[in-house]
Amino acid sequence: MLEQMIDFFISWFTNPSIVGIGLALAFGAIWLVGYWPPLFKRYWLWAVLVSSAILSLTAVTFIQIPLQVWAGQALNHFWSQEVLLKWLLLASIPTILLSGLVQEGSKLVPVVVYWWRSGKTVDPKLGLAIGAVAGAGLGVFEAVWVHNIVFASGWNWELVSSSGLIALAPFWERFFAVAFHIAVSALAGWGLARGWGWQFYLLASFLHALLNYSVVLFQAGLFTIVYIEIYVAVVAVLVTAVVLWLRWRSPELDELEI
Repeated sequence: MLEQMIDFFISWFTNPSIVGIGLALAFGAIWLVGYWPPLFKRYWLWAVLVSSAILSLTAVTFIQIPLQVWAGQALNHFWSQEVLLKWLLLASIPTILLSGLVQEGSKLVPVVVYWWRSGKTVDPKLGLAIGAVAGAGLGVFEAVWVHNIVFASGWNWELVSSSGLIALAPFWERFFAVAFHIAVSALAGWGLARGWGWQFYLLASFLHALLNYSVVLFQAGLFTIVYIEIYVAVVAVLVTAVVLWLRWRSPELDELEI
């Protein structure tokens, strides 16, 4: 298993595509601008962005993957594969929840560090902004990884002509996945600053698991690829709308120096 984890970690840095990297950065910029984080006033936010990406990849590789493998082994110990497949919608919940808990926890580490060093007193608007930047770190990095795989597999514009718009599905999904990563981390950062750290961490983890559950619905034959893309877009837009409302709802917030 260790060899597989290392291979997975390395895969994030192989087959770099200039177009894929550019698209990922553009996706991040498009969604992040709505939160207007003070990236050029507080330069340490760039460290938050980078550290969130690296910490999240490390956590997924060396914490999430083994935990999910062990959870699967535990289920197989009590039930046969036939039973697990029959009850796939329920049997998949533990591993799906683990993905949310690990990824949202790792993204929040830089936010918690700043909150701790600030005497556990951070303006909610700043907490939201730091969370948004942390979410962009993983969102963009993950998009780079997916785009690199897509282009390395031979994707080109001829596929759009031959397969239709479905050929653009990977980019559509990453566009809204980046939005989700940013929004859900911003929500957790806002909650932490308001004194509801663990509650909003669990909320963010649940929302993350809810998004990932679309894969289970696909495996169960209840979703098609098109349904997954619509589902991801709807969830991402709804969470983004709520968090942006929190960001801009009070005129007094705009007067604060963040």
